[in-house]
Amino acid sequence: MSRSSSAVRLARPADAYVVGGLLFDFNTEFDTPTPSAADFGDRFTRLLARPDVLVVLAEDTGSGEPTGFGFLTLRPTPYGDGPLAQLEELYVRPVLRDAGIGTALLTRALAEVEGRGAIEMQINVDEVDVDTRRFYERHGFTNVEPGTDERMLCYLRELR
Repeated sequence: MSRSSSAVRLARPADAYVVGGLLFDFNTEFDTPTPSAADFGDRFTRLLARPDVLVVLAEDTGSGEPTGFGFLTLRPTPYGDGPLAQLEELYVRPVLRDAGIGTALLTRALAEVEGRGAIEMQINVDEVDVDTRRFYERHGFTNVEPGTDERMLCYLRELR
């Protein structure tokens, strides 16, 4: 795949298996246990039909090949009149990184959730992933509450 430009659009249910393949590639790149690309495709078929889920999909403008994606969810909150947005995943194919695709995906994702009235976007990043942290900080994200110097932490507990 060449380093020509990418265009970013909203994914449709028909793109579910493309997005599923990209998420599978993302997980295998980082040796993360993962469902199969087909299982992800099945799940994205259902997810992309929901109004509280969106995926931004980057494609090479010359070949139409997928170059990356961002997966977002929206959830209600009593702290404002709009939903909270969560950037669940953002991935760019390794050979295409540092070409502005991640920025284009994040920019489109922000525009899409702002257009849906979101009051905040949250992103979880592994502390050791310094490059990714720098990327989000460069785009105005912070890991401290405004007005404090205390870091925010994300806790999780698997339920199944």
